[in-house]
Amino acid sequence: MRNFLLTTCFGAVAALTAGAAYANDELIKMSQNPKDWVMPTGNYANQRYSQLKQITPQNVGKLQAAWTFSTGVLRGHEGGPLIIGNVMYVHGPFPNPVYALDLNNDGKILWKYEPKQDPNVIPVMCCDTVNRGLSYGDGKIFLHQADTTLVALNAKDGKVVWQAKNGDPAKGETGTSAPMVIKDKVLVGISGGEFGVNCHVTAYDLKTGKQAWRGHSQGPDDQMLVDPVKTTALGKPVGKDSSLTTWEGDQWKTGGGCTWGWISFDPQLNLVYYGSGNPSTWNPKQRPGDNKWSMTIWARDADSGQAKWVYQMTPHDEWDFDGVNEMILADQTIGGQARKILVHFDRNGFGYTLDRTNGELLVAEKFDPKVNWATKVDMDKNSKTYGRPLVVSQYSTEQNGQDVNSKGICPAALGTKDEQPAAFSPDTGLFYVPTNHVCMDYEPFKVSYTAGQPYVGATLSMYPPPGDTHMGNFIAWDARTGKIVWSVKEQFSVWSGALATAGGVVFYGTLEGYLKAVDAKTGKELYKFKTASGIIGNVTTYEHNGKQYVAVLSGVGGWAGIGLAAGLTNPTDGLGAVGGYAALRNYTSLGGQLTVFTLP
Repeated sequence: MRNFLLTTCFGAVAALTAGAAYANDELIKMSQNPKDWVMPTGNYANQRYSQLKQITPQNVGKLQAAWTFSTGVLRGHEGGPLIIGNVMYVHGPFPNPVYALDLNNDGKILWKYEPKQDPNVIPVMCCDTVNRGLSYGDGKIFLHQADTTLVALNAKDGKVVWQAKNGDPAKGETGTSAPMVIKDKVLVGISGGEFGVNCHVTAYDLKTGKQAWRGHSQGPDDQMLVDPVKTTALGKPVGKDSSLTTWEGDQWKTGGGCTWGWISFDPQLNLVYYGSGNPSTWNPKQRPGDNKWSMTIWARDADSGQAKWVYQMTPHDEWDFDGVNEMILADQTIGGQARKILVHFDRNGFGYTLDRTNGELLVAEKFDPKVNWATKVDMDKNSKTYGRPLVVSQYSTEQNGQDVNSKGICPAALGTKDEQPAAFSPDTGLFYVPTNHVCMDYEPFKVSYTAGQPYVGATLSMYPPPGDTHMGNFIAWDARTGKIVWSVKEQFSVWSGALATAGGVVFYGTLEGYLKAVDAKTGKELYKFKTASGIIGNVTTYEHNGKQYVAVLSGVGGWAGIGLAAGLTNPTDGLGAVGGYAALRNYTSLGGQLTVFTLP
C-alpha cells in the first residue's frame, strides 16, 4: 500500500495550486524525485521514507564508508543534510555553519555560511546548542539560527537574501528547529520553555521574510488564532477563552508551550500539524489548571494560521512531557474504515493515532510497556475524562506535592521518545520508532520568574527501568492497533532519526556512534558501523550517478549527551541526564562529522 503523500498527493497539489503560482511549486516537483532529499523529514508527511531500493537486506551487509566531512564543531549534531541535484547542504550546531558540498567533486566546499552570533545565546539553550536542519525553497536555503534569526541564503552562492528576527534570546527565546517551506511561506517554531517563553509558530513570506501570521500556544483567542466556535477539541468547539480559563491570572504570559519540533503538511486539507511543549514552570503546584494549549497537537490552516482543531495530550503536565514530537501522516484502514491518519509518539509514552481531518482520537496506547505514570488514556466518548490520561497517584508530582521527591516515574522527562523522528514504511504499514527506556525521580520546588533566567523548578535524576540495564529500544509499531510488532534493545537511548526504504531496510544511529541497518519486517540486525562520535542525527539517503548513498551526522550531544557535550559531571545537571548517561563517556567522544555510505 502506498501512502497518498508519496503517490497521488502531488497530483492533488497540482490541482490545489492551479491558478495560484505558489513559490514552492518547484519544491513539490523536486520532492517526487527519490534521488534527492529536499525537506528535513523527507516529505510533507514527515514519513522519512525513501523509494530508493538498491540497498536490500541481502546486500546491506556490504555497505562501506564512501567519504566523510568534518563540520568543525564539537557540540551535538541533530538533523541531517539536504541533497538537491549534485549539491549537499550540511549544517552544524552553534555557531550554525552551513556548507554546500559538490557531490561531483569529492564533497568540495562550494560555499560556507557562518553567522556572527553573540555567544551569550549558549547559556539560554536548554539542552545543548543543537540545530535540527535546513529547508529549501524558491532557490533559497533556510536556516533558523540559535539567536532566533531566520535567514534565507541563495542556494547557489550562500549569500544572504533576507533575514527575520523570530525572538529575543535576552528573554530566553532561542532557535533550534528546522524551518518548513509550505506554499509561499516559511514556517518556524521557537525554543525556550525552560525560560518561561510564551511560545508560537510563525509563518514568513518566502520571498521577502515579512511575517504573515503567528499563532501562540496559549493566551487570548486572537493571539492563538483560535475561533471559539470553529476550532474544535475532540469534536467539540473549544469555547471562548479556552486557554485563559485554564491558567491562573497572567501565568499564560510565561507559559512555555514551545514549538521546537517538526512540522508536517497535508496539501489536500491545506492543514499544517505540529506539537506544543511543556508549560512553565516544571513545578505543577505553581500553575493550577489544564494549562491549555501546551502539550497539544495543533492543526492550522496553512494560509491564515487559523486553528482548525487541537488535542491536548497531557493536561496540567507534571513531568515535562513535551508534546513537540513529529506528526506523521499516512492513509490506513482502522476498524474497517479508510482513514487519513496522523500518528504521534509522545514524550509521555503513548502512541497516538488521530483522524487528521477533524482530530478524532482513534488509538492511544503505550509504546513502552514500562510506562507507569498513567494507566491508560480514557477512550470512552461518554466519559467526563474522555481523551485524558488516567494519572496514577503514586507518580503524580502534583499530588505528592512541592519539595517531595516522587520516585520511579516512567518515562523520564526526556520521554519515551524525544525529538528524534520516527519513520513510516507504506510497504510494511509499520512505524519505526527510536525510543528512550528511562525512568526518573522528580522533585518540584518553588521558583520565581526572571526574564532570561531558567524557570524550571524541579530536580531530576534518571536511570533505566527497574529490572533492566538498557536505556533504549528501537521498535516497529502498528498504529492501527497500538501494538509493538518487534523491539530491539539498545544500551543507551536511540536518539537518532530513523529512515525506512523501499529496499526493505530501516536505518538508525546509536549514542555510542553506530549506524545500524535492520530488516523492516523482523528487526534483525543486518549491518553496523562505528562512526567517529555518538549519533543523534537523522539518517538520510539519496542517489548520485546511479548509486544509492546513506548519510548521517555524528556528534554526540543533545539532552541525552549533554554531559559530554558541555563537560558536565554533577549527576543532576543537564536536568538529570548527566547521571543517567554517565557511562556514555566510556564509548564515545565529541566530534562533528558527516559519514556517507554506499555499496562497493
